[in-house]
Order: sequence, then C-alpha cells, then structure tokens
Amino acid sequence: MGNVNNREDKVSLWCIISLASIPLVMTLGNSMLIPVLPILEKNVGISSFQSSMIITSYSVAAIILIPVAGYLSDRFGRKKVILPSLILALIGGLIAGIASWKMENPYMGIIIGRVLQGAGASGAMPIVLPLVGDLYKDDDEKTSSCLGIIETSNTFGKVLSPILGSLFAAFLWFLPFFSISAFSLISIVLIFFFVKVPKDKDEPVKLKEFLTNVRTTFRLEGKWLLTVFLNGAFVMLVLFGALFFLSENLEKTHDIKSVKKGFVLAIPLLMLCIASFITGRKIKGDMNLIKKMMIICLIVLSISVVFVGYTAEKLVLLLVVTSVAGIAIGALLPVLDAIITENIRKEERGTVTSFYSSARFIGVAAGPPVMSLVMEKYLNVSYISAGVIGFIILFLVFKFIQIDKIGQKNSAIK
Repeated sequence: MGNVNNREDKVSLWCIISLASIPLVMTLGNSMLIPVLPILEKNVGISSFQSSMIITSYSVAAIILIPVAGYLSDRFGRKKVILPSLILALIGGLIAGIASWKMENPYMGIIIGRVLQGAGASGAMPIVLPLVGDLYKDDDEKTSSCLGIIETSNTFGKVLSPILGSLFAAFLWFLPFFSISAFSLISIVLIFFFVKVPKDKDEPVKLKEFLTNVRTTFRLEGKWLLTVFLNGAFVMLVLFGALFFLSENLEKTHDIKSVKKGFVLAIPLLMLCIASFITGRKIKGDMNLIKKMMIICLIVLSISVVFVGYTAEKLVLLLVVTSVAGIAIGALLPVLDAIITENIRKEERGTVTSFYSSARFIGVAAGPPVMSLVMEKYLNVSYISAGVIGFIILFLVFKFIQIDKIGQKNSAIK
C-alpha cells in the first residue's frame, strides 16, 4: 500500500511540474516583451501606442477564444485542448520572429504572430485551473496548494520575463519571439509525457444540457462569480499598466536600460511571486480566510497604487510602492483561483474558469495601451482612479462574497 502511495505522489509531482510549465511559458510569452518594447519602437519605427498593441493583440485573441477552449475542454478533455494550443503558440512565436528577422516592415507580421500566440494561450493556461480541480476533486487543501504552485509559476514567469527579455534582446532584438517557441516546445514535451488526465467514466454532457447547466450556475452563483471576475480584470489591468509605465519610466527618467532594466523591473515582480507562493500554501481551501485575504489585498493595493505616479521620479520610493502593490496582487491571485476552482462542479469548471481567465486577459489587454495614452498628461489621475475602482470592488466583495451562499449549485446537486 505504501508503494502505491509513493507512486501516486511521484506521478502527481511530475504532473504538477508539467502543468506549472504552462503558465510559466505563457507568461514569458507575453511579459518578456514588455522591457523590449522601447527597443522594438526604435527598430521597427513605431509609436509607444503601436508597441503596446504587440501585448494587446495577444491578449485580445485570448479573450475571444478562451470561452471556446473552456467549453471544448469540458466536452472533449483537457489534454486534447492544451497540446494543440501549445503548438499554435509555438507557430505564432516563429511567425513573429521570422517577420522581425526577414521583413523590411515587420509590424503586421509581428501582430499576426502575436494573435496566433494569443489563440494558443487561450487553450493552454486557462485549462490548467480546471485540470487541477479534476486531479484533486475531493481534496480542497491539496487543490489550493497546487493552485498556489501554478499561480506562483505564473508569477515566477513574470519575475524572469524582464530579465530574460532584456538579455535575449541584448543579443538580437527579435530573439525573444523565437525563445517563446522554444519554451513552448519544452512545455509540449512535458505535458505529452507526464500529464495523465483522470479518465471520466461518464458520457460527455450534450451541448443543450451543458448550456442549461452553465446558465443555472451563473443564475445561482453569478453575483460572487462576477465579483471574482472583476477582481481578476482589475489586478491585471493595474499590473500590466504599471509594468508598461515602469519599462518606459526606467529608460526615460532614470536612464536604466537593457539587462539592468530587466533586473530592476523584476524587483516588484519578485515580491509578487513570493506573496503568491506563501498565500497558495496558507489558504488551504478555508473560505473565511479566502474572503479576509481578498479584503486585505484590495485595501493594500488600492492605497499603494495611488502613490505610483507621485514617486515616478524617485526610484527607490517607486520600487517600494510598486513592490507593496505587487505583494497585494501576488497574494490575491491564488485566492481568486481557489474560490472559483473549488466551488464549481467539474462539468462546468472549464467553462466557468475560462470566463475568469478572459476577465484577467481583459486587464492584460487594456493595461499597456491605456497607460501609453495617459502617462504623459494624466499619470496621477489614472492611478488615483485605479485606487477608487479598487475600493468600489472592495464594496462588491463585502456585499456578494457571502461564504454561506457560495457553492449553492454544488450543494443542491449533492
């Protein structure tokens, strides 16, 4: 019996490592380009708004296709959706890289490659969350812990991104595009060999019944779900807006460039990563703790983000403020993952978590272009507005995240 348990633990460990590679790769695929955008602007001859669209095009494709991927994963299986999606991300990286390398005016080629990458991301990263729920369906503590590792991998990707992006671009400005394909290939190999999806003995639910179930889920759980979706969109909007601003600010205001800039950008992201890892291990499916963490994180984030603009010319203070905001975001992300994954039935889990992932990508897509438009004249106003929005969302958390009512549908079916 002991051998069986050890074997299961070993398989589970490789499963987690393989699954954690997906958010790592997908995050590198997007965040790695942020420190490179000023270099892209010079080499391709584009404005800061156009360069922000290199991030946004990826995210918009993901937003549109994530719900489709979620449904397909519920209908046909998680692994059957994840592997082709990773292949698509690999192809997108190659197209963007070859366009940058060979074309005289590569901008549209880069955008096409980024759209394909975003389409690949739509069927990879969001499907990891429901798959973790499938693997640990009867154990909330293990689910929360594993989701914490997955979210930490995501945030660790954000820490590595500015360093790797700057390092690759120092050799060849378009090398980050090719590196995305290489990382995708590693993830494909890991998923193919090490992820053993639990076999579902039940027949897949027919489309009509499935849509009825999803509608019922949103009718019973809609208020708290939408509150969680808003949280996801808000924190990613703040994060990617701040990263875009930091990347531009470090070069123009503080004359910090290349690999050095990558390391400086990584400081608040490292704080985010550590907070994510610790929180994922501590919450253990405890719904009361989850709500308390949401409240504390939103308060800290809403207050700290107001000071980003005011500290823009004081590097140490700027890094302190963005690090505090990073800690709040890092602690909030695994909490949001857990509250959805642990309270939605397996049959609709892929679809519901895909809506959550779409909401997060809306924030990712909006952050850089919004910041490129406001940072010259309305920097302080934009960050004060972000703080106000944070407190509005905090009010919604108090009102709609009611621990005793979450999971109504699960209880009704049981």
